[in-house]
Amino acid sequence: MTAVTAERPPARKRRVESSENVSVLYDIPGPKARIRNNVLTVLVVLAVLFAVYVMVTKLGEKNQLNADLWTPFLRGDVWINLILPGLVNTLSAAAVAALIAVPFGFVFGIGRLSANAWIRRSSGAVVEFFRAIPLLIMIFAVMFGGSAVFGLTVTPFWAVVIGLVLYNGSVLAEIVRAGILSIPRGQSEAALAVGLRPGQVMRMILLPQAVTVMMPAIVAQLVVLLKDTALGFIVSFEDLLNAGARVLPSNFNNIIPAVIVIAIIYIIINVMVGAVATWLERRSRRSRKTAAKPIARPDSPTAVEGGLGTPTTPAP
Repeated sequence: MTAVTAERPPARKRRVESSENVSVLYDIPGPKARIRNNVLTVLVVLAVLFAVYVMVTKLGEKNQLNADLWTPFLRGDVWINLILPGLVNTLSAAAVAALIAVPFGFVFGIGRLSANAWIRRSSGAVVEFFRAIPLLIMIFAVMFGGSAVFGLTVTPFWAVVIGLVLYNGSVLAEIVRAGILSIPRGQSEAALAVGLRPGQVMRMILLPQAVTVMMPAIVAQLVVLLKDTALGFIVSFEDLLNAGARVLPSNFNNIIPAVIVIAIIYIIINVMVGAVATWLERRSRRSRKTAAKPIARPDSPTAVEGGLGTPTTPAP
C-alpha cells in the first residue's frame, strides 16, 4: 500500500506536465480524426515526393543535372567572392531595416491608439499610406526620387532599407495595435481606477502582455522583410539573389542550379530565424508565469504572519 501511494505523485506530475503542452487553439483529435490526419499526411508526403520526382526528371531531360553546372558550388572562390558577399549584404540590409522598422511599428501602432485626435489621425494616415503602396514602387521612389527631388544620391542599399522600413514598419504598426487591443479592456480600466496615467498603463500593463501575443506575428513579418530584400535585384543591389541569378549564371551559364542553391540558403536562414523566434517566445512566456505557493492554515505552527515568511506560533 505504501508503494502505491509513493508512485501516485510522479504520475500526477506527469499528467500536469503533459496538460501544459496542450494548445488551447487545437483540440485533441479523436480516433477518427487521427486516422484522417494520418491518411492526409501520407497523401501529402506522396504528392511532395511525386513533385520532386517530376522536377528531377525534367531537370535531367534539360541537362540541368550535369556535373559541370554544379561544380562551381564546390569551389571556394565562388563562395568567397560571390555568394558570401551577397549573403552579407542581404543580412545587413535586413538587420538594419528590422532595427528601424520595429521601433517604427511600435511608435505608430501606439500612436494609433492615442487619446489625442491629432496623433491618432496622423499616425493612421502614415500607416495606411505606406502600407497601401507596393514595396517595389517605394524602392524606386527612394532610389530615383531622392536625386530628382532633393538632389541626393541614394545607394541601392539605402533604397532597399528605406523601402523595407516604410512598408514593413507600417504592417508592424497594425500588428502592434491589434496586439494591444487583444488585451482585455478591464485591465486598463482597473489600472486607471487605481490612479495610473494612460502612459503608465500602456508601458507597465498592456505592452508587457501584448509583446508575448504579438511575437509570432512580428517574427513572421521579419521573415517577410528578409525575403523582400530580394527586390533590390531590380535596382542592382548586390545581394544574395543578384549573386545567384545574375553574376553566377553570367559566368557559368547555370541559372537553374544557381537559383536552387540560393533558394536553399534563403530557406535555411528563415528556418533559423523561426527557431530563434520560437525560443524567444517560450522564454517570454516562462518569465511571465507565476507559481502560487501554498499558505499554511492560520492555526498551524508554520503559519506565516503578514505574508513575509516569519513563522509564528499559535496563540494558546
